Amino acid sequence: MRVLIIIPAFNEEQSIRLVIGELERACGYADILVVDDGSADSTAALAEAAGVAVLRLPYNLGVGGAMRAGYRYALERGYDVALQVDADGQHDTRYIGKLVAAVESADIVIGSRFAGAGTYTSAKFARRLAMRLLAMVVSGLARTKLTDVTSGFRAANRKAMAIFAVHYPVEYLGDTVESLVIAVRSGCVIRQIPVKMRPREYGTASQSSLRALVYLVRAGVALGLALIRRWEPVSAAEVPERAGV
Repeated sequence: MRVLIIIPAFNEEQSIRLVIGELERACGYADILVVDDGSADSTAALAEAAGVAVLRLPYNLGVGGAMRAGYRYALERGYDVALQVDADGQHDTRYIGKLVAAVESADIVIGSRFAGAGTYTSAKFARRLAMRLLAMVVSGLARTKLTDVTSGFRAANRKAMAIFAVHYPVEYLGDTVESLVIAVRSGCVIRQIPVKMRPREYGTASQSSLRALVYLVRAGVALGLALIRRWEPVSAAEVPERAGV
């Protein structure tokens, strides 16, 4: 299978070269695409200097917009699997081969922090509660146990890419939770594998009790919108016209 690793990146000049270097050493069978999401720093230039493909967005769209562009790129160039990896170094390359292999029996495979491979303790109580509630609802829709529906460490086959190239959400949490709801409604099979998450290479994730509470409220709103929003399904034959590829 032809595999494309998509790295959505916004102002990640401190870590992008390290992430690319590790991916090249661990995943020589895969191509790498950095989607520069309107960065104001040297992220795109450093990625280009590292010799990987770079897609520059004119302004910041968020992870959802960057990944939609990445899925369109993957479809246009005939990749069989598209795999999202964050630019901050948290995603462990040791699990990429397992994610790719699991796509043979599912349309989307999620790398779950809560499936037994490690202990994830970075989130505040309200944030963990929101994650659990989201996982319960999406698990019910998907009719399979999913423990980490907000994970961005995931792989998708061409069926899922065709859907995401047109319908991948750009709103808050849409790139994780709502995208899975859309995939389920489109008949995609979703599975998960356990992974360990590493600390960020650089920078500090913003954490506070107030932020965690806000996350809980916004997560509930995002899930509600995902469940009630109407959208038009797209077939693989319609993708070139609808997605512009």
